[in-house]
Amino acid sequence: MAKKIAVLTGAGISTSAGIPDFRGPDGVWTKHPDQMSVYDIDKFLTDEEARRYSWRWQKESPVWNAHPGDAHYALARLEQAGLLSLLATQNFDGLHEKAGNSPGVIVNLHGTIGTSHCMRCHAAYDTADIMNRLDAEPDPHCHRNLPYKAGQVCNGLIKTDVVYFGEALPDGAMERSMQKIARADELWVVGSTLEVFPAASLVPIAAQANVPITIMNMGRTQYDRLATRIIRDDIAVALPRLVDETIAANGEGRPDGSRP
Repeated sequence: MAKKIAVLTGAGISTSAGIPDFRGPDGVWTKHPDQMSVYDIDKFLTDEEARRYSWRWQKESPVWNAHPGDAHYALARLEQAGLLSLLATQNFDGLHEKAGNSPGVIVNLHGTIGTSHCMRCHAAYDTADIMNRLDAEPDPHCHRNLPYKAGQVCNGLIKTDVVYFGEALPDGAMERSMQKIARADELWVVGSTLEVFPAASLVPIAAQANVPITIMNMGRTQYDRLATRIIRDDIAVALPRLVDETIAANGEGRPDGSRP
């Protein structure tokens, strides 16, 4: 039977794709703490100028404009080989989806910038459509016709599905991740400082379930002591190598490093 590998990814997997981390020494919020307000739910709800700034900042940020890197494509190969049971990510850049991983394995612990919703009627939107008309509507509101009020539109605030400061994580995200990790044969932690909770608590949960843990991160983490394997190499190189070695070891054919 093929291994079941659970993966937790953090900002480090996306830095090679051109997205700076947020909390590291050179992170966006480390250098510019005022920009944390971009994802402040209270300001978003009460201040129109804050909403306009939040939308514009997100459209112009590397998070929105980035493309998947080799490490993202490697995890898509791992899923195609039938070895990936969970891809829980702390990132909201949507790069795992763009690389080819399926909604069946992805858990966006901190939401995703790829989709948006109306905060009044909960209508779903493709964020790309909103970004495309942001110049004409810098403070996006819902244009859905209300079925119970003829001729009226909802006009509720639209926000991305990123989890803002002050919001709860998506329903069931942690529960699903914990269940999958407890049943996995291995947990790989890729590019996470393991400083942000509750996502970081997934590592001790794996340790309690006797699931072997690999931590792949350039810097030390508070849970290195729980790891059975620590990899400090460049993630863009080390993760594709680890994926190819794992696929080969599980008899899923000869990996050639090609992208899906």
